[in-house]
Amino acid sequence: MTNSTSKNSTKIVAIGGGHGLGRMLSALSDYGSQVTGIVTTTDNGGSTGRIRACQGGIAWGDTRNCINQLITEPSVGSMIFEYRFKGTGELSGHNLGNLMLTALDNMSIRPLDAINLIRDMLKVETHIVPMTEHPADLSAMTPTGEIIHGETSVDELSEVPQRLYVEPAVPATKEAVLAIEDADLILLGPGSFLTSVMPPLLLKEIAAGLKASSARIIFITNLDNEKGPAGMMSLETMLHWCERAMGGRYVDGIITETNLSNIPPRYEQFVEDLAASNHNWRHDRTKLKNAIDKLVVSR
Repeated sequence: MTNSTSKNSTKIVAIGGGHGLGRMLSALSDYGSQVTGIVTTTDNGGSTGRIRACQGGIAWGDTRNCINQLITEPSVGSMIFEYRFKGTGELSGHNLGNLMLTALDNMSIRPLDAINLIRDMLKVETHIVPMTEHPADLSAMTPTGEIIHGETSVDELSEVPQRLYVEPAVPATKEAVLAIEDADLILLGPGSFLTSVMPPLLLKEIAAGLKASSARIIFITNLDNEKGPAGMMSLETMLHWCERAMGGRYVDGIITETNLSNIPPRYEQFVEDLAASNHNWRHDRTKLKNAIDKLVVSR
């Protein structure tokens, strides 16, 4: 198989949320419909949190962020989708894309169908699948046994929680599970570890799919230490959390900027220059794309 043939046939799944997954999907945009992003849907902050508080439903903010980063042809439609209200009224701070997706949900349009309508309108080829189509929140157990609820509360913890939960125990979106079954390469991160990377792994169908997968599972490290409890976790601890969620299935490798001497040798390391020139904490899309391309052609 030639390198170009391998690249043209590789199916990639990227799991996460927020800016990290959006940047990853943007870096993989040349792979088009061969890529599926599985997006966290438990956010309860900002515009998304306000909408959920009064309308219910899943969190749309991370999905909207991913779509925004995949728009390659600016248009009136993309300007509308990205518009954020200003001022001091009730709409202040709300993103119109969040409201559009919420409106489609209120019209009893399946969340995945709503996403696909927006993708078609904005000419986005990459598949974007919510981890679940049912409302749920992220909860955590503290070391003292207290249960706290909501992503924002998890981010504000002063110590690493003992466990994370998605409550209620909602089912994963079937298309997410099918994408994992078909994948040749599965990417975890980059992004907020506890609130973006972990939530999809806590759904039993996604966890079972990852455990059974024959794909290479690769963890992408952040370029800067996170704020909050995730910033207190070592990389080895993060990998252990992922593997525990996946029923003991090992992560195969790590994409990182520096060689990690304290990581067990079972993890293959791919050391790459990944930082953007203007923000050293942000992954450069082209550098990230090149790092993934090397993985694809070496499989």
